Amino acid sequence: MLLDWFDARDAVAVGVTLADHFLPESNSSAAGRKKDIPAKDWRANVPRFRQRVTREAGPLKLNLFKRAKLLNSFKWRLLELGFDPKAADELTELVLMQLCVKGAGTTIPQTEGAANTDTVRSARRTPMLLDEAEARFADGKYDEAVLLLEQALAIDHRNADAHANLGAALYRVGRFGEAEQALRAAVEIKPKHPAALLNLGTLLRNRGQFAASETALQQAVKQDPTNTSAMVSLGMTFGMCARLGEARECMDKALRLKPRDAAALCGLGWVVSIEGHFEEAEKYYRAALEADPTQPGAWAFLAGLKRMTIADKDWLTGAERALANGVGPAEEAKLRFSIGKYFDDVGNYPKAFEQYQRANGLQKLLAVPYDRTERTKLVDDVIVGYPAQYLAQRVRSASESERPVIVTGMMRSGTSLVEQIIASHPQASGAGELDFWSTTARRGREILQRELQEGTLTRKLTHSYLKKLERHSADAARVVDKSTFNTDHLGLIHSVFPRARLIYVRRDPVDTCLSCYFQDFANTASFTMDLSDLAHYYSEHHRLVAHWRAVLPGGSLLEVPYAELVGDPERWTRKIVEFIGLEWDPRCLEFYKTERRVLTASNWQVRQRIYSGSVERWRNYEKFIGPLLKLRELHH
Repeated sequence: MLLDWFDARDAVAVGVTLADHFLPESNSSAAGRKKDIPAKDWRANVPRFRQRVTREAGPLKLNLFKRAKLLNSFKWRLLELGFDPKAADELTELVLMQLCVKGAGTTIPQTEGAANTDTVRSARRTPMLLDEAEARFADGKYDEAVLLLEQALAIDHRNADAHANLGAALYRVGRFGEAEQALRAAVEIKPKHPAALLNLGTLLRNRGQFAASETALQQAVKQDPTNTSAMVSLGMTFGMCARLGEARECMDKALRLKPRDAAALCGLGWVVSIEGHFEEAEKYYRAALEADPTQPGAWAFLAGLKRMTIADKDWLTGAERALANGVGPAEEAKLRFSIGKYFDDVGNYPKAFEQYQRANGLQKLLAVPYDRTERTKLVDDVIVGYPAQYLAQRVRSASESERPVIVTGMMRSGTSLVEQIIASHPQASGAGELDFWSTTARRGREILQRELQEGTLTRKLTHSYLKKLERHSADAARVVDKSTFNTDHLGLIHSVFPRARLIYVRRDPVDTCLSCYFQDFANTASFTMDLSDLAHYYSEHHRLVAHWRAVLPGGSLLEVPYAELVGDPERWTRKIVEFIGLEWDPRCLEFYKTERRVLTASNWQVRQRIYSGSVERWRNYEKFIGPLLKLRELHH
């Protein structure tokens, strides 16, 4: 989505029209023109011509790409009219300089005599570098574009356009940290730079920084309310934050402005798929591909709507064509995750793993690196800070509410399935993955425990959390919070809500980690992008869960083995319903019929009947996943 390349036909037409300015009034065609028109025949027209350049090109709001197209059409038309190449070059440079002037009617610097200083030469050189960089970018030569833009900034380090386009080029070569710096520099110099704001907001979302992404994209839309790319990007950020109403509104607005906008159609399909309307989602994706057959998101999302078969070879051809068309690293990662899924579904495991490996390599470039030392330190601190004797004490002002149900476990362990089972009960609701306890824990464990004993913070937390659950359901007796990161905070949660039900879903560690590696988590979990990091994270996770198992008061934690749940769903579903204190309801066994929003990687799976095909899936990839195999000893 970086750099919004508009249709350049208007710019090309203006270039031709400007060149035709030099035709004799008695003859508006090139026929019969003399070759090698001398300079003296056109220099007298220059002042009036400058004004015409401003008048004709000003309304186009040219970006660098369109400017290059205008200049190219202008020069070639001059050559058709009979201008010698040197004269055509001089006139083309004159147009370029006039296009770079700020303000209508302002004349370009003189280039003769005493005015021919280093400053003027630099002023002439910078836009030429920008145009050349733009041409290299359009040809996919992103490294060359970076070098040219860095040269331009060495001449004029306050050029916002140069910073903005450097950010876009750096993004394309996978230098995401530097890309963010360049885009922020553009916005610092020119706070209302629409392209820089759009690109920055998109990049920040791809890096998992959703709040900052929203801020930048809101500004981009404010600066240009007709920019459908900014609207769609903002909608995607809203969607990632589970604000689906606002996401849909953005897509609808974009489509009102541009009914065949492929990105907006794709975004709308994504929103309705989250709501569980897969047939409708497919229609939107197909419409997006009719508008743009290489739309990467539409190809990627289509793969998630069903289990692929060899009959879907046309899908594979289309996805590979979209890859070959040239896409940004984030878009390429999504496509490769989906191609990996195709090969996994059809049983070609070596090709599947190759695609997943390449997708994760791209994702690692975007993400903040996983810090193993920091993770081990956090687990050590939690274990020391929440011993059995502390959890046996009653925190002052602790809530008596039984409403919260915490369903947690490793990512891809089956937590979405358990949430869907519970949410299918008429007295229960699912709130999805809430970040409440992760945000609260940032205050620091020691500070939290001291303030909890004082009582004031406890009352504040219980009120805030119950209000958050109420926003998801005002009348449900039980509301599920299924954030997998709540595993870190079970001691804190039990302290504030000692009557909350805690459910831990346990799945084969190698299957769990492999499934994490095969999933696009939008850079919210960098440990999933490397097999060795995954093995480390799971080992620390296992150590922490063993601690909770040992120190939480009896009856407060239920462990649900995923393999047993899919092997004997009725037995375990009854156990789950009984544990959370509700009467049995057979609708919990028909969870796949329940219509609700599911904003997780298991969006499609939780709406299918239980199947056991994912048990011991890791054996298909045994020869590729050496770092994960040592986790087998943790399985019980």
